[in-house]
Amino acid sequence: MSSHVIVEADGGSRGNPGPAGYGAVVKDAATGEVLAERQAGLGIATNNVAEYSGLIAGLRAAAELGASIVDVRMDSKLAVEQMSGRWKIKHPALKPLATEAHEVEQSFDRVSYEWIPRAQNSHADMLANQAMDGQASGLDPSKKPSGGNTFAEAAPVKSDRTSPISWTGAKGTPTKLLLLRHGQTAMSVERRYSGRTDVPLTELGARQAAAAAQRFVGMDGIVVDGEVAPIIASPLTRTMQTAQAVADAVGGRVETHPGLLETDFGEWEGLTFTEASQRDPELHRKWLSDSSMPAPGGESFDAVHRRVGKARDELIAKYGGRTLVIVSHVTPIKTLLRMGLDAGPSLLFRLHLDLASLSIVEFYPDGNASVRLVNDISHLA
Repeated sequence: MSSHVIVEADGGSRGNPGPAGYGAVVKDAATGEVLAERQAGLGIATNNVAEYSGLIAGLRAAAELGASIVDVRMDSKLAVEQMSGRWKIKHPALKPLATEAHEVEQSFDRVSYEWIPRAQNSHADMLANQAMDGQASGLDPSKKPSGGNTFAEAAPVKSDRTSPISWTGAKGTPTKLLLLRHGQTAMSVERRYSGRTDVPLTELGARQAAAAAQRFVGMDGIVVDGEVAPIIASPLTRTMQTAQAVADAVGGRVETHPGLLETDFGEWEGLTFTEASQRDPELHRKWLSDSSMPAPGGESFDAVHRRVGKARDELIAKYGGRTLVIVSHVTPIKTLLRMGLDAGPSLLFRLHLDLASLSIVEFYPDGNASVRLVNDISHLA
């Protein structure tokens, strides 16, 4: 075999963290011939851990084949940049994996890393999804069944990791909204109604924003063919600071949309829940059960729904079929999730969203929608 090989590696997690698996393929650099395949389930892990695990498996397979020159190709921007030494490795779970990968590198004369679009990493992606599917069904795709064929040959499964089309009937390419709530402010610490008051992040809020920003590095759809996903924020300081942290992490730029502003709480602005209910007991009680009831001098949730719906339609018209990072507030994010679920206004009072939490919803051209994630704060652990 050739001493010059290509390693393509991928990993995924259905939940992030969630049931995870990896796949890797080693190819002859001159002919493209497949020389080795590796895949395995990882139990519960994050996307980044799965990506690194796939990389290590691919490097080990190349070493077993006696390769001396290895070109690694991955669609994980995080892994490629960190292994190339251009980005620091901050997450404690990734440091030992990167160290292990560097140790395997010592087997070769030369190793290079290249980011490739996901579409060019389909072989490794297929193996990773087979590993996750096999794990979910109780089978180990890294082992051969009694018939002597590989798991892929015995039970082929097409990847459907990013689209629910097969079970919803949705048609077309969805617009994926990655919904990020801003980090902590002084008003959120005191649990005060904070609508249009322009307050900055606290020190903790800035750290939350930075941690959330790292979540987007290497995420599917953030960088496509070298173009960074649009980052759209409510035009208030707390959301702009959070959005800028994301832009700094992925290399994008921030734009604003007024439709993503928080509810105008009118005369209740700056009050706590208790203070508002004591000030206007009957009105506050009606406001909690009637979405058409505005706060005194403020805005009703029905009005917010119309405003956010218009903003969503404008963004889809401009960026349809792409992944968008939306940095906003509690009510607009709940409203977009409500639209995705086709739910009533009671969802606004029954759904909790933490500071710097991530939720994901997809809207399809035919009117279908899919909520993929709600209130994930694993990046703050």
